[in-house]
Amino acid sequence: MQMRFLFVNFIISSILLSNLFADARTKEIEKEIQRLEKTEDIVKKEIDKNEDLLKKIEKEKKELSEQKENLKKMVEDIKKTRYKNLAKAFEAMDPEMAGEKISKMDDPKKAAFILYNMKARKAGAVLNNVDPKRVSQIVKILTDLKNRK
Repeated sequence: MQMRFLFVNFIISSILLSNLFADARTKEIEKEIQRLEKTEDIVKKEIDKNEDLLKKIEKEKKELSEQKENLKKMVEDIKKTRYKNLAKAFEAMDPEMAGEKISKMDDPKKAAFILYNMKARKAGAVLNNVDPKRVSQIVKILTDLKNRK
């Protein structure tokens, strides 16, 4: 009988210890869940902050892109105005002098843009006085310009 008492006592002790360990483990798990929930909240806040930052960056990128396009248009307008003014100056020159200056230009594109903005009759008179090699370069550029439009 004493053996039976010891065995029952052992089983009860085992169950109690088992419950104690289970309670301790349950408390550990609950603490871990609370820690993970806090971490989840922190991560969600960081994600929201980063999403807001990303939206702000995308908005600024769009604004910068629009400003870049506006600047490109302004530069193009300035170039057009500049070439128109140069064309007027070349139109006022003697065709021989203008042809000589056009022949000496380093960039045939600039020469072509000037001639493009001149009146056709004046441009023709100037081209009659330009170096033949340069004329072929300029005519090619002018042809490409007219084909684009």
